[in-house]
Amino acid sequence: IVELPGLNTPQFSWGRTKLPREPQPVPPIFQPEVAAEAIVWAAHNPRRELYVGWPTVKAIVGNKIAPSFADLFLARTGYDAQLMGDPVQPDRPDNLFDPVPGDFAAHGRFDDRAKPRSLQLQATLNRRWLGAGAAGLVALVGVLRRDT
Repeated sequence: IVELPGLNTPQFSWGRTKLPREPQPVPPIFQPEVAAEAIVWAAHNPRRELYVGWPTVKAIVGNKIAPSFADLFLARTGYDAQLMGDPVQPDRPDNLFDPVPGDFAAHGRFDDRAKPRSLQLQATLNRRWLGAGAAGLVALVGVLRRDT
């Protein structure tokens, strides 16, 4: 399972909505390439579950530790976090019954706000190297302390 954060995809521009304001992914928003990197890695490695981005880690771990608090927090903030400031136009095209005309790629309209990488994901994908580096640093500190 690859658990993903809010992604900058076109679905927020063409999906049917009855919301009062334009929809958006819950910030912080990540570029779709971050998800693609995680999915490709997961397909080639025996890891059962992979979290992508600190918001995903906080949501999943927080829900495991204090689910009532997470529910209360989302009840107060979750709805507005999914809305932009612009009202939905009455003639907004959607793809409920027919495709929206145009050539769409993987990116949505949030390029200026989307993060191109996730440090949390990079740390997870490279945890063996980071662990080896941390062990080496601990050993070095032990040697230096012994010599003083």
